[in-house]
Amino acid sequence: MNNIFESLQQFWAYTSFPNFTWQHALMIVIGITFITLAIRREWEPLLLVPIGFGMIVGNIPFVEGMNIGIYEEGSVLNILYSGVRYGWYPPLIFLGIGAMTDFSALISQPRLMLIGAAAQMGIFGAYLLALSLGFMPAEAGAIGIIGGADGPTAIFLSSKLAPDLMGAIAVSAYSYMALVPVIQRPIMLLLTTKKERLIKMPTPRQVSQREKAIFPIIGLIFTAVIVPSGLPLLGMLFFGNLLKESTVTRRLAETARGPLIDVVTILIGFTVGASTQADKFLTGRSALIFGLGLVSFIIATTCGVLFVKIWNLFLSEDRKINPLIGNAGVSAVPDSARVSETVGREFDPKNHLLMNAMAPNVAGVIGSAVAAGILLCFLS
Repeated sequence: MNNIFESLQQFWAYTSFPNFTWQHALMIVIGITFITLAIRREWEPLLLVPIGFGMIVGNIPFVEGMNIGIYEEGSVLNILYSGVRYGWYPPLIFLGIGAMTDFSALISQPRLMLIGAAAQMGIFGAYLLALSLGFMPAEAGAIGIIGGADGPTAIFLSSKLAPDLMGAIAVSAYSYMALVPVIQRPIMLLLTTKKERLIKMPTPRQVSQREKAIFPIIGLIFTAVIVPSGLPLLGMLFFGNLLKESTVTRRLAETARGPLIDVVTILIGFTVGASTQADKFLTGRSALIFGLGLVSFIIATTCGVLFVKIWNLFLSEDRKINPLIGNAGVSAVPDSARVSETVGREFDPKNHLLMNAMAPNVAGVIGSAVAAGILLCFLS
């Protein structure tokens, strides 16, 4: 009989119940909330479902030494998490993004690249704010990049500058990417007048296939010469785009924008979610990072819209830009461009801004990678 009780006690000790805390329960509820929002509201389901399920997995308590936890060296989850810790996954994501991105809108209207540049002010604004709140310079830089609304870039930079904060930074970045329509629309309406929202822009000109094929080569040389530290992201972004636009490597482009980016998205989302163990994630610093991330995102959207409004003061009537595309300067492709289209059509159903908004949107992808390279150069 004693052996039976001892066996039962041993079994109980190896279950999650003895180590289960309210913090674990809270993180599991957050994970379920992410999954619910992804399924019911369709808010970035490709990101929130893996992250949410990873949160549940990462917050099932276990006895240390079983070699199953994401922070236990040599465990399966730890090996998969290496792609996040050492920054392997983000360049592969950028390869897929490049292979699925059409830069035609930017090529046909290169002036709109300035909007994407203006939106990056959110990154540097949050960096200065984080410094003022006591974060170390490297940590502040990793936090600031959340304002670019670019999850892979946030993971890449935090893996180099602030690996201890990576879980909070990554979850914050992906969360705000999912909340693009919720956050940006009120800011856009607050900062624009009805007359400005009705501005019609000409349809972008047709871009030749030769221009599309030349662009990734010129784009890489131009950006990488200025910021060599951004090569892992910029190189893969433009390489993926060349695979797409060269027309002779369709199989490689289809692999990059299909199976490859899908696999990496699953791994990066799941392992980032699993890294949010309650004892490491539920801290005052994590809450502060979430707050700073929101401020960074708000600054980026505000700067993009205000930049267009100021720019319009110097443009003739026929060349004015609709300020509603200013929000698209953040690199959440194509969600922020869709917000521009949706809000524009609320006030004029015939005013289609999507193609014009895609120019600053894809410029924002390049801009966030350049900003990450600048921060890495100065802070590493």
